[in-house]
Amino acid sequence: MLSLLLAAAMAATTAPAWHDGLDWHGVHIAISRDAQHSYTLAWPYGQRVIAAQPLSTDTASPLFDGLFAMAQDDLAQDSVSAIRDGAFDHGQPIPCQCFVTGLKWPYVWTRDLSYAIDLGLWRFDPTRSRNGLKFKLSGVRVPSAPQGLYAMQDTGSGGSWPISTDRVVWFLGARHLLDDKAFAADVYKALGNTLAQDRLYAFDAAFGLYRGETSFLDWREQSYPAWTADQVTFIAQSFALSTNVLHYQALQLAASLADAHHDAKAAAAYRTSAAALKDAINAHFWRADRGMYMSYIGGDGTPYDSYDLLGIALAVDSGVADGERARQALANYPAWPAGSPVIWPERSDQPIYHNRAIWPFVSAYALRAARTTEQPARIAHEIESVMRGAALYGSNMENYELLTQGQHVDEGKLSGPVVNSPRQLWSVAAYLAVVTEGVFGLDEDGSVQPKLPTSLVPMLFGQRHAITLDLRNRRITLQLPENYTGNLLVAGRTATRGTATTVMLKAVQVPDPPLRTDAPLYAPVAPAAPLARADGDGWKITTDGKVRLYLNGQAYGSVDGDGHLARQAGLACLSATRVDAHGLESLHSPATCVGEVTKVTGNWPRTWTAPASGNYRVALDYANDHGPINTGITAAVKMLVIRCDGSDEQRLPIVMPHSVRTQQSTWGSFTAKAGSTCHFALDDGFNMSYLAHFAHYTADNGSDGNGGSSGPLNQAEVHALLVAPLATDRGTP
Repeated sequence: MLSLLLAAAMAATTAPAWHDGLDWHGVHIAISRDAQHSYTLAWPYGQRVIAAQPLSTDTASPLFDGLFAMAQDDLAQDSVSAIRDGAFDHGQPIPCQCFVTGLKWPYVWTRDLSYAIDLGLWRFDPTRSRNGLKFKLSGVRVPSAPQGLYAMQDTGSGGSWPISTDRVVWFLGARHLLDDKAFAADVYKALGNTLAQDRLYAFDAAFGLYRGETSFLDWREQSYPAWTADQVTFIAQSFALSTNVLHYQALQLAASLADAHHDAKAAAAYRTSAAALKDAINAHFWRADRGMYMSYIGGDGTPYDSYDLLGIALAVDSGVADGERARQALANYPAWPAGSPVIWPERSDQPIYHNRAIWPFVSAYALRAARTTEQPARIAHEIESVMRGAALYGSNMENYELLTQGQHVDEGKLSGPVVNSPRQLWSVAAYLAVVTEGVFGLDEDGSVQPKLPTSLVPMLFGQRHAITLDLRNRRITLQLPENYTGNLLVAGRTATRGTATTVMLKAVQVPDPPLRTDAPLYAPVAPAAPLARADGDGWKITTDGKVRLYLNGQAYGSVDGDGHLARQAGLACLSATRVDAHGLESLHSPATCVGEVTKVTGNWPRTWTAPASGNYRVALDYANDHGPINTGITAAVKMLVIRCDGSDEQRLPIVMPHSVRTQQSTWGSFTAKAGSTCHFALDDGFNMSYLAHFAHYTADNGSDGNGGSSGPLNQAEVHALLVAPLATDRGTP
């Protein structure tokens, strides 16, 4: 079945003219326009009539023009006066003049809204955009906790923040709407508070990175190892490319706003932090053998042969990736005829959703990155993918299957996309971005900087010499040069009269790497965890066949069934991957840790005496049954306070996500001198249930709403304190 789908997809690589319709996998889509500038989009299973809209394009392609009208109509349907979700206020309507997330998601979610605004919704309805963002800000309802205004992390993995830490995406949207003074004041306050809190609870000084889940890719076993389905602590301990880039952008914004507030000291501190974070991202995520940035790495730095398009696109767009790395990272990311997958490689044991899927909003960010790096083939590919998806289903859908661009593919337990909503807000924003940015080159500052592949000229210009975009207060005309050679059309002479801008395009020839279409689809399935038992002066290692073994975050060597590991000076944590014939690695197995671990029990504060001077790792055995693994707001977050004789106080954030059994918390490291007695106290931390907004959380959709309307909750059942010496080195093969 898969080979047939792939063959059909490869046969469709030649794009049609796309004037009055298109053909894809035997399906013909037709569009017509009447004298009143309304459109009728028709396909074998139905049709959609799209009324004339206030904004318009005039090109040689009624399909392009009609889909722009359809995106506006989708946006109008997403514009509401009340929102609802089964987990809030018992599913009753909540007044809000804002955007809903989509037909199947009639609520406001932080990341969906923020990405959609950043992709251009701020241009189309700034008031509604601000209203939605303000809905996702909250004060604190716990008097003893630090007060302030914070961006909210929505319900999510293991009980939300700080397992997921991409709430800073809120500022990606908010940065476009600072012309409102009251809103700008809230942005500056919330930015300072949110960054300070993330620095305290999610920042790892040793790596210089922020911990937490990949942004948007929040269905754990779709993109993380399958065993994280009920072991979320790994995600809380790990580092994600996209989430760190978002923090970099938030720090850059904070520096700019501090300058505007004449706070030179704060601005300098934010810039220093941003520069250090950029260096850390490039040091830890770049994988030279792939020429790409990894999607995430383990909490000990373990590399994962896994990549995601949003993270790479954000890295390019933000300037974290610059020069040759930016060009390589995008050029080396694979593409299929229907579009670019949101993760690569795919998982053969997971259904279609984030796995083996195209998401239009991610394609729009890839388009933005392709414009930044001037890669015409990728620009055209992403524009066509977003257009085709919208045309095929008469709406801007949430996602599509990768090989067919289907809205649902039946493959038994692997069928999907598992969920797929029409008029998904960030998909609507993606089409609007394709038009305004991707084709007409409208930048945030109002300048017009087209970077239009000449391969799209037949579709957009046909026999014309000009195409136009009419916004409410702006008209942009692109004029085609009489004779041209080259692969990219950019701005030549530009003339502006009042609100009308005319750009005479000129053709240039730029280096254009071909799309990477020969990448293998699937990664190998991860092996079981290696087994280790004491064996003389070391450990006998037993593995599930031939694997690549990792020791404390670094590749250690290949093992085929069994091997031997010399006893380490400190904790030795082993994981395994499989490597296929293409050289692709699977995701990692669960880790097996061996070495001396001391369990400290009793009343708090607990005491322990260091047997030697050095660095130690500390965690807690715990259970947290206050919510499902996949949602909620009651991850238990504490601050472990360590006072060792002869040393300064050390404070380590400890996160205890929702669990289905007793397991280990996140861990931190501390130093102690030989013979010193250390006292451990567990102070209160902060979680999302402390925010006043979550008094509306009732969770009548199958969970009990802990931490919501019943009051804040930041507790777990804590068992032993676990202390182990850290390895002085990471071993050699």
